[in-house]
Amino acid sequence: MSAQCEVTGRRAAGDAMGTFERYLSVWVALAIMAGIALGKFFPDIFEWLSGLEVASVNLVVAVLIWAMVYPMMINVDFSSLRHAGDKPKGLTITLVINWLIKPFTMAGLGVLFFQGFFAGLVPPDDAKAYIAGMILLGAAPCTAMVFVWSQLTDGDATYTLVQVAINDLIMVFAFAPLVALLLGVADVIVPWQTLLLSVGLYVVIPLLAGAFTRRRLLGSGGEQAVERFTGRIKPVTIIGLVVTVLLLFAFQGERILTQPLIIVLIAIPLIIQSVGIFGLAYLWARGWNVPIGIGAPAALIGTSNFFELAVAVAISLFGLNSGAALATVVGVLVEVPVMLALVKLVNGSRGWYECRMASGIST
Repeated sequence: MSAQCEVTGRRAAGDAMGTFERYLSVWVALAIMAGIALGKFFPDIFEWLSGLEVASVNLVVAVLIWAMVYPMMINVDFSSLRHAGDKPKGLTITLVINWLIKPFTMAGLGVLFFQGFFAGLVPPDDAKAYIAGMILLGAAPCTAMVFVWSQLTDGDATYTLVQVAINDLIMVFAFAPLVALLLGVADVIVPWQTLLLSVGLYVVIPLLAGAFTRRRLLGSGGEQAVERFTGRIKPVTIIGLVVTVLLLFAFQGERILTQPLIIVLIAIPLIIQSVGIFGLAYLWARGWNVPIGIGAPAALIGTSNFFELAVAVAISLFGLNSGAALATVVGVLVEVPVMLALVKLVNGSRGWYECRMASGIST
């Protein structure tokens, strides 16, 4: 690996990050603290906001996620979609990690920690409930937020869409039997309304809006017009992310303050799972010479979770106040800070990753 290659990669990563984005971890930390405080002192307001939902999908959060996803959808080149299958390595990584590895490692970590390391800290029945919640998270790969993580790492927008679309299609058929297998529950009821509504809100609608916007921009000024417009609205993604974090922590502020130990115990294996799955997929992508614009989203899809689906199924199977529901909620709280750290890792390691691609090894 040459020094020139490393410097160039670092410079490219730095140029891609705006001033506001460079301090994103600071804004998120402030949003977490503000969310917990606001949820504590103004519980009625956030209880009302959390109740604005359809099929377990919070409409306020849905609007914010839509605002985050829309800018990336403008970059989707529909003419390139038919060529997405020409580079199957990224899809292979995504599908193997999401469906053959992640659900089973999540279940294994749940058993290891709650029936092993933490056995003396929680009652056995509670431990089983927490494990069940973790399994539900592990079997529900991300649908919406991965577009945000992909955008923050300069991922290939078109290929990310293909990865998510195929993942969603498999989830329709594989989620229920996989959960039934790992939980030992025969009658898993998939909340189809939640699943379909989430895909519609987070994928279909912003995709159509992005396609319409892109067509208008290309007609008026070509690719340069697209780049200028997406550059201007890129802060919308960051602002939407920060406000989403604030709301999520405000919704659960009381739980965090009243059950801090349980929150920490559940968070530990979830964090280990996220970092481990990301590391496996990211190293696999680099070792397999997958371009980082495809490899990074492939790794981030496997790491992130479809928390709306996991929460909805946990509530329907075990009840609103169950340990399983609590575990899925902790998954929501843990995910954003962990994913932001991994996004930072991707951007910081871009030079290291791309130098392998530049070394003359065949792809």
